[in-house]
Order: sequence, then C-alpha cells, then structure tokens
Amino acid sequence: MITRIGVISSGRGENARYIIEAARSGYLPAEVAIVLADQQDAGALRIARDLGVEAHFLDPSGLSRAEYDQLLIDRLERAGVDLVVLTGYMRILTPEFVRHFKNRTINIHPALLPAFRGLDAFQQALDYGVKVTGTTVHLVDEEVDHGPIILQAPVEVRDDDTFESLKARVQEAEYRAYPQALKLFIEGRPRVVGRKVVFERDEIKG
Repeated sequence: MITRIGVISSGRGENARYIIEAARSGYLPAEVAIVLADQQDAGALRIARDLGVEAHFLDPSGLSRAEYDQLLIDRLERAGVDLVVLTGYMRILTPEFVRHFKNRTINIHPALLPAFRGLDAFQQALDYGVKVTGTTVHLVDEEVDHGPIILQAPVEVRDDDTFESLKARVQEAEYRAYPQALKLFIEGRPRVVGRKVVFERDEIKG
C-alpha cells in the first residue's frame, strides 16, 4: 500500500525535494500527493511544481489559527493524505489539527531534542558549547518541538564552526535523515511509547 504524504512548508523546500525524490525513486513506499505553504514565495512550492506535484499557497491573512488550520485540514483530506510532513513550517499547529492527524504528523528539528527546542537551535548549540548536535525527526504533539522521537542523527560541532557552517552540516544530515525516518515510520509498524516511537520490525532494508 502506498502512503500518501501531504507536505506543509514555509521555507526553501529542500527537505521536500529529498522526500519527493525518495518517493519517486522507490526508496519510500509513498507518494507526495500535495504541498501546501503559508508563504507565497516558499521554495517548497516551486520545487513541488517543478517536480510535477500539486502545490498551493494558502493565504493565512485575516484568518485565525483555528480557521487556517481547518483550511489546511480540508485541503489535506481532499487530497487523500495519510501522513502530514512538516518541512520548515513556521506556524504552530493548533491542538485541533494535531488531534485530527494524531500520530500522523511528522516534523524535523535541527537539534537533538529535548535539547535546544524552539528557534535559533544552531546558535543555541554554539552558545552552549556542546560538542555534538544534530537533527531529530519526531511526531508532532501539542507542545512545540516535543513529540515522540522517530529518529535522531548526530552532527559534530567543530571548534571553528560558525552559525553558517554548522547549519550547513546539520541541513545535510536532515536531507538523509528525513527520508530514512519516513521509511522507518511507514514500514516499521510504529507504536508510541512515552516520548519515543518504537517499531516492531528489527530492521529496514535499504
């Protein structure tokens, strides 16, 4: 069975590109059915259209959070989406959205959660002086950057790292980790146990 993915984004869309390509290559048993964005110039929309994926800008102007999230829900349901994937989405989802797609909304965060939640995760890592940071793919719950963890990928913090150099290496890790985590989640018969997602399968090929 092919899982239909709906991507929601605010930004450049590079994670969306890697997810679409992973699905097209057969690595993911999925297809990206639709890409939605709250920014008219979001790179994710351009990337999706270039790759032949349905893509829409949904204008949040004049709408409450609840009204906007209902608009998202309507579009995703109309597209027959099984799984919602956030790529650089900068709005906080309402509890109603989270409940509607309970345990079916996935986010990626540029840190090893629970460390460095929220904005400026790269600068937080540099300011704190950690030797390792990374990226976390997790289910979305009603708290920000908090839900059960699917997969984490560590990235070394070098002594000469700047914000931009660290960001670039973490983003490279994201491009590998997000498709891997989605494959694990789709194929691995997931169960939520506390703050983690556990899988019945011992290993995923590929």
